[in-house]
Amino acid sequence: MIEIDQAKIDFFQNEILNWYSKFGRDFYWRKHNLTDFEYIIAEVLLQRTKAETVAKFYPSFISRFPDWQYIANASDNEIEDFLRPVGLYTQRAKRLKSLAKEMVKRDGKLPRDRQVLESIPFMGQYIANAVELVIFKQPSPLMDVNMSRVLERFFGERKLADIRYDPYLQELAYKVVAHPNSKKVNWAILDFAASVCQARKPKCNSCIFKARCSYYLNNESIFPTES
Repeated sequence: MIEIDQAKIDFFQNEILNWYSKFGRDFYWRKHNLTDFEYIIAEVLLQRTKAETVAKFYPSFISRFPDWQYIANASDNEIEDFLRPVGLYTQRAKRLKSLAKEMVKRDGKLPRDRQVLESIPFMGQYIANAVELVIFKQPSPLMDVNMSRVLERFFGERKLADIRYDPYLQELAYKVVAHPNSKKVNWAILDFAASVCQARKPKCNSCIFKARCSYYLNNESIFPTES
């Protein structure tokens, strides 16, 4: 287990929020006047899909399916056709319809009990975290491969292959987003992963964290000096 340095977490939070104030992305689902349904649909669509792709598609989806009942009443083929632009449409359509039927039964109300929440179709760890963060106003991490990459590069690598079950990474993520502006910390990390701390070609030489980043300091020799 790698010891988590609170001073380094504080530094990371301050720097990532400063960066976000200048370079953060502006998406429809980050506005404050969305319904619980609209927030959940955004997170469902964002799984394994680039945010920019979802941004182009999201308004038309919400217009066609404005609540759970519309999705529950739609045919599988209709949902698949609408989801085709964002990929994985067959799998997503079936799971989304199952989720919609369950939410109709629940009258659109989400349980606060974490175990019950994750038992709802299509929830799982990531969307349950998103529900806690955006709807219940709790500091939960939007943990996916992108957030994992940023945190591991700066703080140190996890031990287990599956990010959902690695105790170090999970504890680290919760500590990093434990902040009065938890939503912005989450969004900042995801935006930073997309534009700077990229998977294949990270922009390490111009990174705000390079002086204290474990990944950069351990691999500094492989990054050419920028002219």
